[in-house]
Amino acid sequence: MVEPLYIFLFAGAVSMSLALSAGALNKLAPEQKPAFMQKPNGQIAVVMAGNLGAITLLGAMAFGFLKLHWSIPLSCMFISFPVVHILLFQRLLGDFKTLVLMMPLVVIAAVSLYYYW
Repeated sequence: MVEPLYIFLFAGAVSMSLALSAGALNKLAPEQKPAFMQKPNGQIAVVMAGNLGAITLLGAMAFGFLKLHWSIPLSCMFISFPVVHILLFQRLLGDFKTLVLMMPLVVIAAVSLYYYW
């Protein structure tokens, strides 16, 4: 059996990172956006990826509040997950690479949340 804390931390961190990366890419000026976002389908794909990250983050928070003490998910939501994204993923990889890396990880996190619920 996998510890619920590990599932929560993994699912929350990758889903928050995906949602924040998608939001940052959507806020760029049209001339600064990556080439694939110049097309309407690319823009829609980024929005849908951000939505998947947000929904998985909601699931991770519900899982955390259900299985852990309430202070752990609350502090992670507002402090730990954004700090990990900004200081680690965004600085090392940038928004586009973070989006591409986190997408399959969020799918794995959603499946693990469902499996271990």
